[in-house]
Amino acid sequence: MRHNVLKGISAQMASAADKVDAGLPTALTVSSVIAVGTSHGLALVFDTNQALRLCLGSVAEGVEYGAVSALSINHDCTRLLCGFAKGQITMWDLANGKLLRTITDAHPPGTAILHVKFTDDPTLAVCNDSGGSVFELTFRRVMGLRSCDSRCLFSGSKGEVCCVEPLHASTQLRDHPITQHALLAMASLTKILVIGLKPSLKVWMTFPYGKVDPASVPQLAWQFVVAHKMVNPMLAFCRGDTVHFLLVKKDESGVIHVIKQRQLHLNCDLISLTWINSRTLLLLDSSERLHVLDRPSQEELETVDLSEVQLVYNSSHFKSLATGGNVSQALALVGEKACYQSVCCYSGQVVFLGTKSVHMMTLRNWRERVEHLLKQEKFVEALSLAWSFHEGTAKAVVGLYGDPAKRKSVVADKMVEILLLYADRSLKKCPEQGRIQVMEQHFQDMVPIMVDYCLLLHRTDLLFGQIYSRLVENSVAKGVFLESLEPYILSERIGCLTAPIMRDLLSHFQENGMMDSVENCLVHMDITSLDIQQVVQMCWEHQLYDAMIYVFNSGMNDYISPMEVSSACLYTVRGGFITLEDEQVVMGNKLLVYISCSLAGRAYPLGDIPEDLVPLVKNQVFEFLIRLHTPEAPEEEEVYPYIHTLLHFDTREFLNVLALTFEDFKNDKQALEYQQRIVDILLKVMVETSDFTPSQVGCLFTFLARQLAKPDNTLFVNRKLFDQVLEFLCSPDDDSRHTERQQVLLELLQVGGVIQFDEGRLLSLAEKAEFYQICEFVYEKKHLYDKIFFCYLKDPMRREEIFNYVHNMLSMPGYRPQERHSVREKALEHIQELVAIDPAKAADLMALHFAQEVEVLNVPLRTISDGRLPRSCVLPSEATRPQVSLRLGPGVHECHVDLLCRFSPQKVIDFLKASKDYRLEEAVQITRQHALHAATAYLLERKGDVLGAFQVLLQVRGIKPPTCDPQKEGRLQRVEEVLQEVIALCHRSSQGLDQQQREVCVPHTPAHSVMWCFPLNKRTCSVALSCSPSLKELTMQVLNSMSSFISLPAIVQRILQDPVYGKGKLAEIQGLILGMLETFTYEQTLLETTTNLLNQDLHWSLSHLRSAVSRALHPRFDHCNICLQQYKRRQEGADEIVVFSCGHLYHCQCLQSKCCTQLEWTLAWSCYKCTSSQGRRGAGPGRACDEEPGRGRSSSLAQVRVGG
Repeated sequence: MRHNVLKGISAQMASAADKVDAGLPTALTVSSVIAVGTSHGLALVFDTNQALRLCLGSVAEGVEYGAVSALSINHDCTRLLCGFAKGQITMWDLANGKLLRTITDAHPPGTAILHVKFTDDPTLAVCNDSGGSVFELTFRRVMGLRSCDSRCLFSGSKGEVCCVEPLHASTQLRDHPITQHALLAMASLTKILVIGLKPSLKVWMTFPYGKVDPASVPQLAWQFVVAHKMVNPMLAFCRGDTVHFLLVKKDESGVIHVIKQRQLHLNCDLISLTWINSRTLLLLDSSERLHVLDRPSQEELETVDLSEVQLVYNSSHFKSLATGGNVSQALALVGEKACYQSVCCYSGQVVFLGTKSVHMMTLRNWRERVEHLLKQEKFVEALSLAWSFHEGTAKAVVGLYGDPAKRKSVVADKMVEILLLYADRSLKKCPEQGRIQVMEQHFQDMVPIMVDYCLLLHRTDLLFGQIYSRLVENSVAKGVFLESLEPYILSERIGCLTAPIMRDLLSHFQENGMMDSVENCLVHMDITSLDIQQVVQMCWEHQLYDAMIYVFNSGMNDYISPMEVSSACLYTVRGGFITLEDEQVVMGNKLLVYISCSLAGRAYPLGDIPEDLVPLVKNQVFEFLIRLHTPEAPEEEEVYPYIHTLLHFDTREFLNVLALTFEDFKNDKQALEYQQRIVDILLKVMVETSDFTPSQVGCLFTFLARQLAKPDNTLFVNRKLFDQVLEFLCSPDDDSRHTERQQVLLELLQVGGVIQFDEGRLLSLAEKAEFYQICEFVYEKKHLYDKIFFCYLKDPMRREEIFNYVHNMLSMPGYRPQERHSVREKALEHIQELVAIDPAKAADLMALHFAQEVEVLNVPLRTISDGRLPRSCVLPSEATRPQVSLRLGPGVHECHVDLLCRFSPQKVIDFLKASKDYRLEEAVQITRQHALHAATAYLLERKGDVLGAFQVLLQVRGIKPPTCDPQKEGRLQRVEEVLQEVIALCHRSSQGLDQQQREVCVPHTPAHSVMWCFPLNKRTCSVALSCSPSLKELTMQVLNSMSSFISLPAIVQRILQDPVYGKGKLAEIQGLILGMLETFTYEQTLLETTTNLLNQDLHWSLSHLRSAVSRALHPRFDHCNICLQQYKRRQEGADEIVVFSCGHLYHCQCLQSKCCTQLEWTLAWSCYKCTSSQGRRGAGPGRACDEEPGRGRSSSLAQVRVGG
């Protein structure tokens, strides 16, 4: 946006205020002239040169009419309407400044004119007053007498209108079918209305705002836009932060439709809305920030701060201060931010009226926008903006005319100018001093931008001409330029380079060792732009095989020479093969791909071979492969060297290339002859020599088997060759590569080679060679699944897979019952061997498929020393399949317990906790038999015999007592472990015991619980306690554990009665007793403090309640609010008076007759007047007192609570 201050108008406004007491500016309108209204009733008219043309009105009239509150100029700029703050309207002739009409009765008196606007009909205008009404003004002239007829279009009593906007059409659109209806948009405080004034008054649409801020200002703006390839008027309106769009169109039947379009959301409160053209909106928010938005994309293009304008607001007119302020509060609230008469748009220019100046905002044309960026040296932004003009994606475009081709040409010329300036600037701004990396980074940031835009404009002549000639002056810029071409060449955006550029490119890459980049670029370049001699020489020197193949193929139509050269590098003269280097491996792989592409009709590495050359190239490649010798072959060279070389390099991949090629052979007789010829050569080379491994030979016969298995096969292969291969692969004397030979033979059988062998002989040779997978393959074809079982059992590489095989056979569908039965019998027969392979998987298998036989199988399995199989059987969590669940008899579980006691006693307790299917009595006997006290105690505790478990845990009395000898610390640690188990048992069991049962264990504590771990006598106890501080700590630990379940007096009494502490031993537990007393004191203090706080809180609550209940009430009236009689005058009876906290007073009888409810011994009163008034406003009876505590409370004195 361009922001200009109209200094001439601003200065003359200030001068008029001083010289003629014109006052401050209040209103503005713009056409081919600019008219400014003042606070003293004058209208100043300025021409396009900002010269004051007319000063309409006088100060005296201003005193009578008030300030100018609204202005409007008709479409031909001959008439000016002025609305005043006191309600008058005047019409002026702009040609001579003559007053034509003074209208005083167009609307109700005492209201200010908010809007007055001409329609496209010069005899028709509309006005809107501060009463919210809208009137139509019809101007007539009969017999030289001017008159004005007024008609009310909308009454303010139905909703106050605060904005009106008639639809104006330009001269080109005067014949539009919509214009004949003279549409008028009106914005009230609650909705938008669109009406037609002609041929008769009609409401076309109403649109409610919804929930909005009552202080927000409604806005309206019409504009003709192009939608669906048709020009129709669109109404933009808003109130708050959302702009809505309504498209008005007329169908073929003449019916007008108003269609809602996509709305626009902003995070600001809008106070002005203006169209600057058919695509661009100017929105002014309450912070006086101007937002420029593109309507189709809803993109915000720019934001301008207009706070310096000091915008004029129309608040005084909306409040109608000149007529006494007789307006509604809602309209006055809207008027706080109303600036309708301060913003006006005309012909793409928006004028803002400030308190001391006039400002104009216009859209810059496209050249000015670009030049503005160039002045700030923002070349990248300028190029981006210019390209958006070129492609037609720019927003708010001004000044770009003509058809698309012409517009693109104009913009392209400007972009060329910018690119040349950018190239010059890149050289001028280059840091002359500093590291080379800094200079490179400088040009890397700038040169690719030039290249990119030159290619977008298809101006490679500019890129390789003027721009390159500028950059070549700097060596760093030249190198960066050449390197920046690579990505464009690889993406094929550049296909041809000039000879100097190509020469410099190759030289630069070669000097910097960037040969991979050279090769990548060459294969994407047009061959006609290359110096073939230079390129071929470079390819030979640097082994650029892809580029060499491309040059030979595209430049010379030679497809064989690259194959000859590559094969020569892989083959040695003496006929032997050596270990290849990495470069040779890469070259060999490329050779295979090149052969494959050539036989498939594709060019290497990119593109396709010309269709007329495809048959010729295929024949040449086949002739190359079947050559008997190389050119200039030595005498010791083997026959068919090229096939020999490729087979040795990678047999499998070379045969895959041939297989893909053979797929395309259908009815081509010559190709079929080549196919048979190559197969014969392959057999001759690989079978008759011993240079190839079994894997390579197997690959050949696998390839042949696949070809022979095709339904349209035409190949012939001697079956005896397959027998030779079978004997070769199954040779029992050769143990080397056993797995490789078996895998090769299996692959051969799987692709259809089985039809080439006698199955009996195949099976015999496979068994001798211990090819168990081959045997499985044959047995599976014969459905001998029980023999497959032995194949897995005998195969050391696949023994663990036997479990999956048996499981699948017995569970998967598709097998006959007798086949399943045979496998099942073999598995049962060899169950011990399965257990020896993997006990866990064997247990799973038994649980799933041999559940009925487990009891029988358990007898021979008891000889297993570690007991893993029964544990896996009885505990599903121990199995490899957790979902396996098997319920076995208690005998199996008890057998397992016995085995664990014998061989793995540390696992006994874990098993007892995991399993629940054993019998407790038998399990106790087994654990006692093996002297496992912890396990026995667990079982007794599970039976409920807690005391028995306690006694078992204390059966370590046989341990010798510890002494002060440090070597006895191991025994003391064992004592501590046993004691921990005893404490844990007491903790677990105390919840289920009463106080007496808990104290049964007390005689053994605290000292006896420790001393029972040794032979009980007073001497040993004294020695132990005096020599080992650890035993004292154990005693303290026992006492702490007891305190959770046994009363403290009982503990202290037992301690004092303990014979160990009977004489002089009390000091040893003095610390514990003092700690107990300290804890007791703390808890007693805490309890007393809490009780005091609760008592204080209760006292405070009761005192406040009493204060509230006893508080006096002052009635606001001296009479009953029901019977309206003063209570003082009714002295004849002892009437009771009820006073409420709201101040209303009633006689008890009056109130009782209206709203009393009896509750046992008291009456629950409610204020009749408050309840009735709240009920009329939608509240239920009795809610008034609850709505506003302290104010509308209608409870009686007896019902007042604290906080009321």
